[in-house]
Amino acid sequence: MASTNALTFKVTRQSPELVPPAKPTPHELKPLSDIDDQEGLRFQIPVIQFYRRNPSMDGKDPVMVIRDAVARALVFYYPFAGRLREAAGRKLVVECTGEGVLFIEADADVTLQQFGDALQPPFPCLEELLYDAPGSGGVVNCPLLIIQVTRLRCGGFIFALRLNHTMSDAAGLAQFMSAVGEFARGAKVPSIPPVWQRELLSARDPPHVSCTHHEYDDVPDTKGTLIPLDDMVHRSFFFGAAEMSALRRRLPPHLRRCSTFELLTACLWRCRTIAISPDPNEEVRILCIVNSRQRFNPPLPTGYYGNAFAFPVAISTAEKLSKNPLAYALELVRKTKADVTEEYMKSVADLMVIRGRPHFTVVRTYLVSDVTHAGFGDVDFGWGKAAYGGPAKGGVGAIPGVASFYIPFKNNKGENGIVVPICLAANAMEVFVKELDMMLKRDDDDLKAGRKGSVFIASAL
Repeated sequence: MASTNALTFKVTRQSPELVPPAKPTPHELKPLSDIDDQEGLRFQIPVIQFYRRNPSMDGKDPVMVIRDAVARALVFYYPFAGRLREAAGRKLVVECTGEGVLFIEADADVTLQQFGDALQPPFPCLEELLYDAPGSGGVVNCPLLIIQVTRLRCGGFIFALRLNHTMSDAAGLAQFMSAVGEFARGAKVPSIPPVWQRELLSARDPPHVSCTHHEYDDVPDTKGTLIPLDDMVHRSFFFGAAEMSALRRRLPPHLRRCSTFELLTACLWRCRTIAISPDPNEEVRILCIVNSRQRFNPPLPTGYYGNAFAFPVAISTAEKLSKNPLAYALELVRKTKADVTEEYMKSVADLMVIRGRPHFTVVRTYLVSDVTHAGFGDVDFGWGKAAYGGPAKGGVGAIPGVASFYIPFKNNKGENGIVVPICLAANAMEVFVKELDMMLKRDDDDLKAGRKGSVFIASAL
């Protein structure tokens, strides 16, 4: 049984089955890039899409339609149907075996309407809607994709997917999912032909680290500040136009033209640091995931679906970050984003080979990933765009609790904005909410007029 707050329902699953490509595909070995197989990407990332009933599709079974479309998409994306092997030097290589991806058919005795208006993480029923089939969760010698399609009583359905992150980033995964959607709607070939070419992000010969990469520093956890895994609370916070303009008013005029990503990242980093209360003199870090596709000259080819992002890092002492105005954090975030160039990416690939593919630093670190432009919500299997599409939860990764996603979202008032799932220990979450509430308070005139800012907690577990 699964429950979302007061909602309880039963999911009936069929046995997991392998779906191979619809036609024979090459049996070959394809090495991943040296960006792909770093330790910090050796985990499974969950994505979930909710679809409403579409009367024009009545009589069509989403399970059959999607299973067939996946098989046809795998002819073009055949590495996904293979299995990873680990070679010398911890190098990951896809053996294109054509075995297929794991597919699960399911039914739930619930309607989409019963989930309520607020379809956003955390989805407490996730383990029912994305079954962790025994033996499927490893990095090597396991299926690279798991897909579960769950029919709902209302005629809608849920498409949930788990991807081995070494294979693709958000943009690459959304590209594959869009191709499945195109095949489901009758296409014969994908509109964007997939490009493998992982050698574009492989280390140079000989490798040499030419940039500074504090994101891979070996930082000792002197005070045991890694997040405790028990007593974790997942909540989502909504940032619409009103929230963002309240934050902008906290900036000096010359910084107010900053991007939404920069402003939101500075705010969340500051609030989260205060919430976890590290030693004032200790360093805290924010890793900003930056897509490098357009930072190459020429840009990486359209259709490249490997990992093409960097984790540039901003560093501050906890005291400076907590006591300075928001502008301090913002300036650090802006500078960090600008660090990522073609040379920077090549330098990361070289570092991976020289240092044995280390994990990025997680001690006193917060990681943010903006998927507002990835296009998950636009994926259409014939039933229209998703009511919600994107990461299934925050805090995912090889080290849980470190990462948050920025997900495009329309709240139940019809306002467009960004929803951010946050994962913190319960006592830290209380402090985080108070700090964020203070940041979102309107200026004095608004307060006198009785318009008091408050944090909109979109969902709580």
